[in-house]
Amino acid sequence: MVRPATLRAAGLSPGYADRYPVPRIADSSRYRNSTRMDRLDRFYRIQQLLKARRFVRTQDFLDELEVSRATFKRDLEYLRDRFRAPIVYDADHEAYRFDDKVEDSAVWQLPGLWFTADELRALLTMDQLIAGLEPGVLSELVHPLRKRLKELLDAGDVKAGEITRRIRVLTMGARAVEPAHFRTLSTALLARKRLRLRHTRREDGDVLEREVSPQRLVHYRDNWYLDAFCHKRQALRTFAVDAIEAATLVEKPAKEVGEESLERHFASGYGIFAGSDTQEAVLHFNATRARWVSRETWHPQQHGQLQLDGSYILKLPYSREPELVMDILKYGADVEVLAPESLRRAVAAQLQAAAKVYGQ
Repeated sequence: MVRPATLRAAGLSPGYADRYPVPRIADSSRYRNSTRMDRLDRFYRIQQLLKARRFVRTQDFLDELEVSRATFKRDLEYLRDRFRAPIVYDADHEAYRFDDKVEDSAVWQLPGLWFTADELRALLTMDQLIAGLEPGVLSELVHPLRKRLKELLDAGDVKAGEITRRIRVLTMGARAVEPAHFRTLSTALLARKRLRLRHTRREDGDVLEREVSPQRLVHYRDNWYLDAFCHKRQALRTFAVDAIEAATLVEKPAKEVGEESLERHFASGYGIFAGSDTQEAVLHFNATRARWVSRETWHPQQHGQLQLDGSYILKLPYSREPELVMDILKYGADVEVLAPESLRRAVAAQLQAAAKVYGQ
């Protein structure tokens, strides 16, 4: 209930509050505890007040929003001009209300403003992260939402441009993906339909055709991969999306592979091209490199231990050597493969071949 002193200051009789009690929003304390209310939050509160009761006096708005009359007037004009808010002033009641002459005025609401300003900023930040994953692939799908979020945020005190200027997602080694192929893969994946793929096998350059049941899309090291059940090989396979030359939706239900089977096959070994048959790699990093590697996650099932001399021993499962060998080679003389012997020989062979290139 509004205090009589407040009513008298507004030029109203105490009986006004009995006829038109001012509702208090349940979570208003979060605004009271903040130093100032964001403009978007004020828009939301104006909407709530008008929906909670039929008539709202100017002073009631000023008390709730804790702003000046001029600021309230600017907010009201913005709502009318930008969001087509059907808010009118009722001279008989000396209060604002929704215009009964406007169709569906009673159910009008600010589009998207079930989010607070902080939540909108968080959404736009996530949008920047998504856009940075693969420019062009998801942009067409989320462009309408991104545009609306930016419009809503620009109405507040922190502009969308400030977020896009301050947040950067840098990709290294990302290979371009055809947006149309990505959309087809996504559609088949979510609709649980099969796909007919034509893709390039990079090992020898052969172009192969396969009918597959998509299981999941994976973004790994700045590139997209499709985990799928290959009906020709009757086994799980991983396809690099950038190597796909054509993708066609097949009107057949996709074969379902249980989550446990997927994890057992793809997550058991090191890297994206995993498998169920694994070995354990044992790597020894010198003390200098250990400061970085000891804080890294190479595999969910890895085991690492710092040694007394500051060096670091890392143990992890793997099923195929090529990707692990490339990662080991990045560290040059700072790492030694202790086991297994086959992996040690593979790394040594690559180092010797590289030395010959430089005449050593």
